[in-house]
Amino acid sequence: MVDEPAGSPHVMGEGNGSVVPAPFLTIAEVAQRMRVSKMTVYRLVHSGELPAVRFGRTFRIQQTAVDDLIRAARYEAG
Repeated sequence: MVDEPAGSPHVMGEGNGSVVPAPFLTIAEVAQRMRVSKMTVYRLVHSGELPAVRFGRTFRIQQTAVDDLIRAARYEAG
């Protein structure tokens, strides 16, 4: 079993009742995970630093894109 933070987005699995992490996050969910404002996430999306998919008037961001951005921004002292 994978530990997920409370309130994590989930979708039902292949008809077997299992729950798997949702592939897309909202702007608010990304902001919460990164501990930044929603405006900061919008800026990252509009600058092209954080790839997003637009569904109607809303953006969705893949969890892997968030992980990649954090990995690329990691600061190593020294």
